[in-house]
Amino acid sequence: MEFDLQKATEVLTNTPTVLRTLLHGLSEEWIFENEGADTWSPFDIMGHLLHGEKTDWIARMEIILSDSNDKTFQPFDRFAQFEESKGKSIVQLLDEFNSRRDHNLAVLQSKRIDATALAKKGIHPAFGEVTLRELLSCWVAHDLGHIAQIARVMAKQYKEEVGPWEAYLPILHK
Repeated sequence: MEFDLQKATEVLTNTPTVLRTLLHGLSEEWIFENEGADTWSPFDIMGHLLHGEKTDWIARMEIILSDSNDKTFQPFDRFAQFEESKGKSIVQLLDEFNSRRDHNLAVLQSKRIDATALAKKGIHPAFGEVTLRELLSCWVAHDLGHIAQIARVMAKQYKEEVGPWEAYLPILHK
């Protein structure tokens, strides 16, 4: 599918509802279990998504759209959630994510994003030049990837319990 801001916004708008529906009201075992050493729980993933809302997508969009000659992005700390989420509940993370996403979508909608704007470039610390189109596409794919990750982590909690059906559940083998 070719990038379309309207279609991208549909997913970005629905993500908070999907996450709240998936995670709100669940017991701690669902929220805090992971897939083993050096993996993330749904709680960790929510913290990561929230950190991105605070420091990544809109901040980088603003750099790309700015008149500044320096279009270099700050590095993104992919592990900041471990410190930032301490002492918070999953409900607090979901609420804050929803609020931040609403704000970020309002900022996004306030911009005049056309084909010219989508072609503008910033400098990613690892990838070099990237376009606004690529950044916004990544935002959507990032949301969907982490929704899938949460579902996978949760499904694996019953890996040993599903018996022979494991053979028909590819989510348990990724």
